[in-house]
Amino acid sequence: MNTTRTKFMAYITKYALTKGIVRREVHDCFDISLDMVADVGSGNVSYHGNDWYRTYDDALRQAESMRLKKISSLKKQIAKLEKMTFAEPPEATR
Repeated sequence: MNTTRTKFMAYITKYALTKGIVRREVHDCFDISLDMVADVGSGNVSYHGNDWYRTYDDALRQAESMRLKKISSLKKQIAKLEKMTFAEPPEATR
C-alpha cells in the first residue's frame, strides 16, 4: 500500500503545562486516524485529538483551558489539605 503523507507545521499542546506550546513539522496519519499526526523529525512520536492544532490561536485556546483546569484541580487539593487535621494518634493496627 503506497500512502502519500502531507507535511505541514502544527502546534503541539500535549505538554503545554510543562514545555509550553511547541511548533513542529508533522505529517498526517489520516489513513490510520483522522485526528492523528506524527512528528517528521521523530517517526515514533505521534499526536492525537486535542494534542495538536493547525493554528496557534486554536492551540492557545486549548492550552488556556488546560491551565484553568489544572488551577481548579490544585485549588481543590489545597482545600482538602487545609481541612485535614492530625489531632489524635491513629488506632493501632495488627
